Amino acid sequence: MLAFCEAQRIGLVVVGPEAPLVDGLADSLRGAGVPVFGPSRAAAQLEGSKAFTKELCARHAIPTAAFERVRSAAEGLAALGRFGIPVVIKADGLAAGKGVTVALTAAEAEAAVREIFSGRFGEAGAEAVIEEFLEGEEASFFALTDGHTLVAFGSAQDHKRVGDGDTGPNTGGMGAYSPAPVLTPLLEGEAIERIVAPTVRAMAQEGTPYSGVLYAGLMLTPQGVKLIEYNCRFGDPECQVLMMRLESDLPELLLACAENRLAALPAPRFSPDTALTVVMAARGYPDTPARGGAIRGIAAAEATGAMVFHAGTALDEGELVASGGRVLNVTATGKRVTEAQRAAYTAVDAIDFAQGFCRRDIGWREVAREAQD
Repeated sequence: MLAFCEAQRIGLVVVGPEAPLVDGLADSLRGAGVPVFGPSRAAAQLEGSKAFTKELCARHAIPTAAFERVRSAAEGLAALGRFGIPVVIKADGLAAGKGVTVALTAAEAEAAVREIFSGRFGEAGAEAVIEEFLEGEEASFFALTDGHTLVAFGSAQDHKRVGDGDTGPNTGGMGAYSPAPVLTPLLEGEAIERIVAPTVRAMAQEGTPYSGVLYAGLMLTPQGVKLIEYNCRFGDPECQVLMMRLESDLPELLLACAENRLAALPAPRFSPDTALTVVMAARGYPDTPARGGAIRGIAAAEATGAMVFHAGTALDEGELVASGGRVLNVTATGKRVTEAQRAAYTAVDAIDFAQGFCRRDIGWREVAREAQD
C-alpha cells in the first residue's frame, strides 16, 4: 500500500472499512508522510473494543448503558445475574455486525454468552461486554474531527434486523434514511455536548487523539441521549444516504481533517431533503448468503432518478453477479421520508435479482409519523 501511494503520488487516502483502521493502516500511512483520513490504531479502539469505549465513558462521565466486561463464559454467565431481562450481550471486538444479541429471555442470554466464547467470532470473542438494555429509539449522529475541531456531519436511522417489522437476526444494516427527524436540534446539541465532544477531548487528553469521522450510535431514552457504541468510519448503509445529501466538497473536508485544519473550513452543507436507501441482499444473508446470482436492471433503476451503490457485486464473464451478503444499496431522495421511500422502492422494483431479497418497510417509523401529520 505504501509503495503504491508513493508511486502514484497519492495526496489523500480515505480508509473505509474498520478492520484496516484497527490494524493500524492509518499509522503506517502517516508514518510515510501520506495524508490519511481515519483514526490511528489506538484511537480506532473506540470501535475495535467495546470494553475500551465503555471504560472511557465511565472515566469521563459520558452517558451510556451500565455494563460489565467479562473474559470467560463463566464470568459472563455469572454477570447476567446482575442485569435484568432484556439484556444486551456483545462480543468485544469486530464481528461484522453479528456479535450482538438483545436477549429477551434468560435462556437466550446464556446461549449468547456461550456462543461468544465458543470461538465462533475468533479474536473478537476473546472478551465480551454485558450491557443494560436501554429503552428508546435509536439514531445515528456523525461528526468530523481532526482531533481538536469537531463539526456535525448529519444524522441517520438504520434498520439492523433482517426482516420486515424489525424481526429476525441483526445484520450490518438493511437500509437507512437521513436525516433522522427524531434527533431534533435540541437532542443533537445534547449528544454533541454530553457525548461526542467529551469523547474527542478525552481521547486527546489520554494521548490517543481521534482524527476522522466519529459515528455515534445513540439511544434516545427518557433519561436523555445515551451512547450505544461508536464506529470509526462512515458506516454502511448510513454513508450512502449522507453522501446523497452532502452539498459541500467532500475531499476538501476530509483533507482538512487529515491536515489538522478543519477549523479553517465552513461547516458542511447538506440538502434539507431526505435520502433513503434499501439494501438488496443475497438469499441466506446474514448466515450463508448465496453467491453468483445474476443481477440485471441497474440502468433501469437509475433511470428513475435513484442511485445504486454496489456493495457485494462482481463481473462474471461480463455479467453482474452477487459476490457478498449485502449486494446493492438502492438510494433515492424526496422531500420527506414517505416520498424518498416510494422513490427507492420504485427503483428496487426495476432490478431483476432473483437470488436477492430486501426489506419492504425501510423508514416505517417515520412514514407512520408523517401519516399522522
